[in-house]
Amino acid sequence: MLKEISSLILKHTVISRRHLTPELALRLITPDCPLWRAGEDEVPFKDPFWAFYWPGGQAIARYILDNENIVKNRQVLDIGCGCGAGSIAAAKKNAQRVVANDIDTYAINATQINAELNNTTVEISAENMIGDDCQSFETILFGDMFYDEEFANRLFEWLHTLRQNGKTVLIGDPGRHGLTEKRRSHMTLLAKYKLLEETAVQNNGFTHTTVWQLK
Repeated sequence: MLKEISSLILKHTVISRRHLTPELALRLITPDCPLWRAGEDEVPFKDPFWAFYWPGGQAIARYILDNENIVKNRQVLDIGCGCGAGSIAAAKKNAQRVVANDIDTYAINATQINAELNNTTVEISAENMIGDDCQSFETILFGDMFYDEEFANRLFEWLHTLRQNGKTVLIGDPGRHGLTEKRRSHMTLLAKYKLLEETAVQNNGFTHTTVWQLK
């Protein structure tokens, strides 16, 4: 089954560096792929979110590549890893251990493929870790997850607990409605980046993306 999943990913994606982290080669669905224009009944994946490099993920990976000390010699957990860019960036910047976590089987397979493509090694986990105490980790990466108010409320309470327990929590987000002004008041803005214009369609029209650290 895993072999079939990997074959499908390789068949329907292309290697792209057209994003904020051109140092990373990632297999994505781009305008060069037939799936970009395919109808819903032609897509062999239920929801290929892992095949797009979302703005929050781009921001976190860019920040890590530019600020090695945030992950160097640390135990890093990438929640909702998607294509795995944050995990790969952390591995490249000398994290002691990196675990890429996503409950979607395609996402963790895509992450493995992308990690190998970038000559990095990351561990993968398909466990639902939201609500976990993450005791083994020091830095938690969290991108593009504040898309729903109810879910965002649950996430924020959990992330706040992690921060109180001494974890470094990095949040990548382009300005989704779940990252409210009230929630941002509990965060420090670390960086803001302008997204490539050519990726505006897949970025839902967002032009900029940001990285926040929970206080």
